[in-house]
Amino acid sequence: MLKNILSVIGAYKVYERWLWYQIKNDQRPEHIAIILDGNRRWANEQEKSPWLTDKWGHKQGADTVEQLLDWCSLLGVKYVTLYSFSTENFSRQSEEIAKIMQIAEERFKKLLVDKRVHKNKVHVKVIGRTNLLPPSLQQAIAEVEKATENYDDYVWNFAFAYGGRAEIVDASKKIAREIKENRLQIDDINEAIFEKYLYTSHMTKQDPDMIIRTSGEERLSGFLLWQAAYSELLFLDVYWPDFRFIDLLRAIRTYQHRRRRFGK
Repeated sequence: MLKNILSVIGAYKVYERWLWYQIKNDQRPEHIAIILDGNRRWANEQEKSPWLTDKWGHKQGADTVEQLLDWCSLLGVKYVTLYSFSTENFSRQSEEIAKIMQIAEERFKKLLVDKRVHKNKVHVKVIGRTNLLPPSLQQAIAEVEKATENYDDYVWNFAFAYGGRAEIVDASKKIAREIKENRLQIDDINEAIFEKYLYTSHMTKQDPDMIIRTSGEERLSGFLLWQAAYSELLFLDVYWPDFRFIDLLRAIRTYQHRRRRFGK
């Protein structure tokens, strides 16, 4: 049994090195965005008890996020945006929502003291309607954002209480206030100005080069509706907790094989 396991691990490492060899000399995406889908379905397939199912899946998904951020740093991906919890997810059962909020608070507190974050100068940012979140989670978010606000080597965005339509509505409201208070003229508004009012305005590269969705679903579900206009879309059959480094490498290889025309 042990021999078989070691054999599988060895084969995995060989395949991983082969994928790395394939992508290392080509242009890699600067900004990767991922829809973290499939936590609940993954948990259901583990045959856990109904009470533990959702918490188990979301916890494993959070563990995968930690691994992903290491992989992206290794690959030199400067911007990572993760769709963690949507505005529509508030319609789920209150017990599941409470578990998600608890896990999120624990992980943001962990990021605050994570040596990797400070060593690599990672700017951590949460995008979305954070006012809808529990006060203790808002506090944890505020602390890690404050501690990393001057870092700019990497940017990790967590889309939490996020909706693409909500983002556009919120940007429009901000612009309307600016016009009402005579700080902005209607004729001044163009795409570049509008982008300054989006949740992602803290980044020099707001548009993702590549958007990945796990779990086999093939839709954006409101994720980065403005920013995704020319993003390359990849839909993977793997559930998020089972996402591996080789899945990321294969996604980048697919991205490198595509020809990006940007409407030309």
